[in-house]
This record gives sequence, structure tokens and C-alpha cells, in this order.
Amino acid sequence: MTSLNPKDLSTGRLHGYLLSAVAPRPIAFASTIDANGNPNLSPFSFFNVFSARPPIMIFSPARRVRDNTTKHTLKNVEAIKEVVINVVNYDIVHQMSLSSTEYPEDVNEFEKAGLTMLPSEEVKPFRVVESPIQFECKVNDIIKLGTEGGAGNLVICEVLKLHISDEVLNEDGVINQEALDLVARAGGSYYTRAKKGFFEIPKPLRTMGIGVDYLPDHVKNSMILTGNNLGMLANVDSIPSQKEVDQFVKDISKRYPEIKTASHRQKHKLAQNYLSYGDVESAWKLLLS
Repeated sequence: MTSLNPKDLSTGRLHGYLLSAVAPRPIAFASTIDANGNPNLSPFSFFNVFSARPPIMIFSPARRVRDNTTKHTLKNVEAIKEVVINVVNYDIVHQMSLSSTEYPEDVNEFEKAGLTMLPSEEVKPFRVVESPIQFECKVNDIIKLGTEGGAGNLVICEVLKLHISDEVLNEDGVINQEALDLVARAGGSYYTRAKKGFFEIPKPLRTMGIGVDYLPDHVKNSMILTGNNLGMLANVDSIPSQKEVDQFVKDISKRYPEIKTASHRQKHKLAQNYLSYGDVESAWKLLLS
């Protein structure tokens, strides 16, 4: 067995060990607003529930290991001591991942991730419509655990109201775990789906994905493509050129000559198939053809 002293490890290496060993971790999809009322949405996997009476949840927006900066969420809960914690199920996992992109402070991650803002009843931050369970919370305290990169900040939240979709409730009012279909975070690019096991999602681009709001209307408003599909398509920093699209159509038409006359619906279904294999580039080229 390898034995290690945390003091002998770089912060990045220690961070990696901790995240891979303490897994899977539930995800707090935290919605906040800044002092000017601008919404922010970001996921955190340093998160859990710690008390039922009072109902207390804690999540931790840690200082970035890379450059020791802090996240907009921390700044927001320091200014406006309210937050909505939305749970993440499989249906929105790619959109959730996209929202973790480090967009500028004035960018609305709801719009970038293609998620819908819903006014809360007890607090100012918005709920995520697509999340099956939402917790409106007040922030009771923020405990700073350090000043170096990787240091956590415990945001202690008291639940004021919770909202549960009828679709995940049994007839007796108990949450059906299989219907809820939660996802959790593991190390590296790994996630786990509660009822199916591990899968991977590429980390959001450092160069920033274009976002769902920049997708062409016929893609964004597709009747075929799911939210997860849109999240994958939006996690690119640029779309293929017309020259690349033309070459793709030329190549694929050798096998599928009917592609040149295919309807939007047919193309969207085929693009969805490419996405199921993680081939975002081919999906884009097909959708732009």
C-alpha cells in the first residue's frame, strides 16, 4: 500500500486523490444572484445534507487550485445570503457540466446551459425548471477553511422550502429513486448514474463553450435533440466551417446518398446518434448541412 503525507504532495495531486477516493459525491446545482440582481448557476460536488431539524445543507465553493481565485457563487452568497440548490438528474447532466464553464461575471449560465429560470417563492435566486427537486435556502453562515488554492468555504444553508416534481413521487408521496435518476461526481471526467454506473463527460473548455444560446434556432428548438444533446453541442468554442461541412456531406453521401435530401427531423435523429457515441464534430457538420 502506498502511504502519503498530504504536506509532501502538490495541491493538484492531493486534490485529485481526494476527489477520486471520496466518490461518488452528490451535486449541488447552486443558483445565486449578485448584488445587482444578475443570476448565476454553478455545480458543486463538495456537498451534502447534514441535518433534518433544522434542515441544513452544506456546499463548498473551494478556491481554485490553479490560481487561488474564488468563484462567483461565493461572492454572491456573501452579498445576498440566499441560494437555491437544485438536484441534478441524468436528463440535465451535460447542461450542468456546461454551466461550470468559467464564463465572465455578467454572463447568465442559465442561458448558456439552455436551462429555464423559475422565480422562487421565498428567496431571490431562481430555480432550475428542469431540475426535479429544488431547495430554496437562506445562508446561515460561511466558514472559510483557508486562504490557499484548494481551500474550501463551507456555505451552511437552511432549507426554507422544497419543491418536488410529481413525476418522481410514488403514490404514497415518497421519492422514487429510480424515477429521480440522480447523477453524482467522481474523479477526473467521471460521473456516475445512480441506476447505471460510471460514465464520462469531457471537462468544459477553458476557452469557453459557445453556449446553448448561440446554437442555430433549428438546433436549439429541435423536437428531437434533448437538453443533454444541446449541452454537448454547446461545449465547443467554434462551429465547423462551410468547407468542412461540405466535405463531410461529400464523404458521408458515398454511404448514405439520401443524406442530401434528408429532412431536418432525419438529420437531427442521425446527429443524435453521433452524439450518443460522443462524436460532437460529426453531429455539428450534419446539423449544418
